[in-house]
Amino acid sequence: QVQLVESGGGLVQAGGSLRLSCAASGLTFSSYAMGWFRQAPGKEREFVAVISRSGSTTYHADSVKGRLTISRDNAKNTVFLQMDSLKHEDTAVYYCAADRDFGSIRAYRAEYWGQGTQVTISS
Repeated sequence: QVQLVESGGGLVQAGGSLRLSCAASGLTFSSYAMGWFRQAPGKEREFVAVISRSGSTTYHADSVKGRLTISRDNAKNTVFLQMDSLKHEDTAVYYCAADRDFGSIRAYRAEYWGQGTQVTISS
């Protein structure tokens, strides 16, 4: 079965950093574009970033550009979200997603979703 398992979330002070990881199994990882979404309490799901199958192309939401950066390591079947200069508004549950089409993820569609990991920014 396909599984996407996020890790790396937690509590961090504003201005700090975290790196989220999403480990994929049960699929040919290099055949899938990967993305990150987030959902804050009382808010709708928000697109964060997407990366192409090879990692050659990325797209980041304007709200996170320059602070949050998506990357992937196909040898490890893992996609990352490096989170720097964190702000209170970054507090959310972060979800990893996979789809064979880069454009689908940009359009908020994905074949597979992870369970989410909580990121909480204090102060």
